[in-house]
Amino acid sequence: MNHSIIFTQVLFSILLSVASVAAWASNKLDSVRIWAAPESTRVVFDLTQAPRYADFTLSSPHRLVVDLEDTHLGVNLAKVANNSKLIKSIRYSTPPKKGTLRLVLDLHKPVKANLFSLPPTAPYGNRLVVDLDDSASAQSASSSSSSSTPSNFAASSQGLRDLVIAIDAGHGGEDPGSIGPSGTHEKRVVLEIANRLAAKINQTPGMRAVMTRRGDYFVNLNKRSELARNSKADLLISIHADAFTSPKPQGASVWILSMRRANSEIGRWLEQKEKHSELLGGAGEIIQNTDSEQYLAMTLLDMSMNSSMAISHAIAGDIIKDLNSVTKLHKHKPEAASFAVLKSPDIPSILVETGFISNPYEERQLKSGVYQDKLARAIHSGVLRYFSTNAPSDTVLAKRGVSTSTSSQKHKVARGESLSVIAQRYQVSVTRLKQANNLRSDVVHVGQDLVIPRA
Repeated sequence: MNHSIIFTQVLFSILLSVASVAAWASNKLDSVRIWAAPESTRVVFDLTQAPRYADFTLSSPHRLVVDLEDTHLGVNLAKVANNSKLIKSIRYSTPPKKGTLRLVLDLHKPVKANLFSLPPTAPYGNRLVVDLDDSASAQSASSSSSSSTPSNFAASSQGLRDLVIAIDAGHGGEDPGSIGPSGTHEKRVVLEIANRLAAKINQTPGMRAVMTRRGDYFVNLNKRSELARNSKADLLISIHADAFTSPKPQGASVWILSMRRANSEIGRWLEQKEKHSELLGGAGEIIQNTDSEQYLAMTLLDMSMNSSMAISHAIAGDIIKDLNSVTKLHKHKPEAASFAVLKSPDIPSILVETGFISNPYEERQLKSGVYQDKLARAIHSGVLRYFSTNAPSDTVLAKRGVSTSTSSQKHKVARGESLSVIAQRYQVSVTRLKQANNLRSDVVHVGQDLVIPRA
């Protein structure tokens, strides 16, 4: 046979083979990214198209197997950076059928795996996300986080405690947050500010900071408030940087939970009877076993949420005053929104937008260590000013006399506050509050000044 004919037939066979593979595997795995947190790991598979996948686990040794249909490998798995304590390696394995890409995650221990796909969102394309959670490590981490910073010895000897401030640096890991004109990631800027704020709080006698994240990894939004609760936090501060489609908006703002979201959260918590004891202490133990007393749970949860929201509003107002001295304000009063990180009914929670990272000028400022320190100092000052007159009675700050003034205090009624909420906040009865202000009804007005009698 003619050599040219043989060559043509071989070439044709190769082309058919390539075409066949392409037909079988139109999707492509472009890259793999591993984000390791202290108690969990997120693995992200970047793909050219939306993934179709299946997964299962194996033991002896422990492995998670992921099958990607109609997909071919376009990355060197041996070169994937891995800083996870849960994953030994990620490797290719023989697929169950042609066109399927089988990936094996070799694990150090059995873990809980949650897989889900994400659509393209700048700067990323289609993704398959694998969340690995080590429950034992998570419990250990949460218990140790509350004792990672030593408490004041004198305080513990007198049965008092430090005021605990939970600081949440927004986004992290796979979630960069907003991205500035020059490519600055919100997640990095807010972590710097959060670290500076934590340092200032830890340097304040009678105060202690706990962080929801300490590195570049993502923490589930529900987990952030859980970490704050496990640390018995008196306040949760979530640090963010704003963004808009136009580069013009600028300035800082402080946000609290909206009343609409608060009401929906009350309903959700009521359905979770196992959580009642966690939120209501011993009362929850009785309520959850007596279906006819569920209205009492609703009342207690509603009171807890109202109190938390009133405290959040007051602290937000104090922080705004201090931010106004170091930066332009986008909002001059606390704003309400449906942010998931603020939804805890038993912990006063605020979200600080430190500026617009989409504004070129503010992006440059937010990257500056000097400016980050100014923002942290302003937030710290506002928090300290509030708790200097409203510290819980079992804290070091209260013992030092800053919250138990012998003279009457003043309070300006804010939007959403009622007489009962104000009375609960200052731990006085509604009757005494009305008597001190010569009120004939329970109606108060926004901006009204009230005298707060001694508790």
